[in-house]
Amino acid sequence: MSRAFNFNAGPAALPEVVLLEAQKHLLNFNGTGMSVMELSHRSKDYEEVHNSAQSQLRKLLQIPDNYEILFVQGGASLQFSMVPMNLLSEDKTGYYVLTGAWSEKALKEAQKVGNTKILASTKEENYRSIPQLDLDLLQEDAAYLHITSNNTIYGTQWQSFPDLKVPLIADMSSDILSRPLDISKFGLIYAGAQKNLGPSGVTVVIVKKDLISEPLDHLPTMLNYQTFSKNNSLYNTPPTFAIYLLKLVLDWVENEGGLAALERKNIEKAKYLYDAIDESDGFFKGHASKESRSNMNVTFTLPTEDDTKNFLDAAKKQGFIGLNGHRSVGGCRASIYNAVPLEHVQRLAEFMKTYR
Repeated sequence: MSRAFNFNAGPAALPEVVLLEAQKHLLNFNGTGMSVMELSHRSKDYEEVHNSAQSQLRKLLQIPDNYEILFVQGGASLQFSMVPMNLLSEDKTGYYVLTGAWSEKALKEAQKVGNTKILASTKEENYRSIPQLDLDLLQEDAAYLHITSNNTIYGTQWQSFPDLKVPLIADMSSDILSRPLDISKFGLIYAGAQKNLGPSGVTVVIVKKDLISEPLDHLPTMLNYQTFSKNNSLYNTPPTFAIYLLKLVLDWVENEGGLAALERKNIEKAKYLYDAIDESDGFFKGHASKESRSNMNVTFTLPTEDDTKNFLDAAKKQGFIGLNGHRSVGGCRASIYNAVPLEHVQRLAEFMKTYR
């Protein structure tokens, strides 16, 4: 069976070798006579999967020993609440940078928990760029600064990260593992798996240990990071199959040459599409300003809405799936996460040129 040219924003493409590996062991994992989905999460066989996923992630991202790796459920959307519930005390303020819909939602949830302020925003320009930060505006009451590293709807991405005296919190759901990171710059990183890490169902949280060292007994058990930290994310039944696939994806990343190799490939893939846009004499128009363009989500429009609809219809007939822009902004969006093959991106770029 031929594979689709999958440009969905999430759940998104997974490496074909990962799917084949999971298929091979679907009914009998490690000689147990059971699927991973059927294993007890307290069993030795599953414990090896669980711990291996953590250690492989630590190795690939070079996560220092003073950081915890947690596997949480509820998606990044739950982290919008868990971050302020665990890190925002009554006498502190959570600062937010608005760069799109997901950072707006993160702010909205934090406002239900405690004091918040907007440090910077590009909402007035319809989120075409990443704003310049005036860090002098961070007051002494700052508990943290929250950013969204890649904005799937608008196609913008932080190209570098600020050095702060307060914890930097980053929603990296859509670009984690796409490039090397200096983890020490961050207090906490969270990422829903369904873009670059694996299937939906597990959320990775990487958090500095000293940020979650104080008792927070007033919090509900499953909304307290300490619950996951003290129990190796095994307080209750974790999403075992999602974590197994996460582990397989991490193995694939290592076999691909690690994050530096993936970054080079991601830059190459994005260039094909941005060149098709820039060389179209305005037929295709990118949404993001050039200095803020994302290597994960390429967003663009055509001259009219009818042109956009006709383009999307023609693309679908050629096997290109998931190119519709987010319902809130329309247009087109090609999500080219790690697992999207270079050849698929090349085919899309050629189609864009031919269609024009």
